[in-house]
Amino acid sequence: MYLRGSPERKRRLQQGFSLLEVMIAVFITAIGVLGAAAMQLSALKYTDSSRLTSQASFIVYDVIDRIRANADPAQLTGYEIANLDSAPGVANSVLSTDLMDFASAVASMPGGAGSIAVDGSQVTVEISWSEGRAGGADNDGEIQRGELVVSTHVSIDSVVAL
Repeated sequence: MYLRGSPERKRRLQQGFSLLEVMIAVFITAIGVLGAAAMQLSALKYTDSSRLTSQASFIVYDVIDRIRANADPAQLTGYEIANLDSAPGVANSVLSTDLMDFASAVASMPGGAGSIAVDGSQVTVEISWSEGRAGGADNDGEIQRGELVVSTHVSIDSVVAL
């Protein structure tokens, strides 16, 4: 009886094959680890972007609520500021306190800029910020900016005191 391969011959033919298997396994594992790291970086990027957008939304709705609470027709246009530099530096009235708080909150955002436009009873609040880590740079190498614009109607009806 003739056997095609003895166990010793089979063992000799398989020498080195386990090293190739190990190299392939290490390569596949490395690709998996790199993929997991890329997913983690994306999660950090989107979390940071979401945090900045939520912060901007809070600031915008806070100043709009303050404007509504103090909606004196004579003072409504006083809320209009073209940029943060035109916000008052001293809080000597409710209006100036509101604008100072708005300016300081927007300035706390990375690259924060903001404005409030008043047209009759229409109030538009705009905030922009630097996305930084969240957005990275565009093809021209410039940092991307996030922007939130909210426009609303503020009722300026006379309040009757009791």
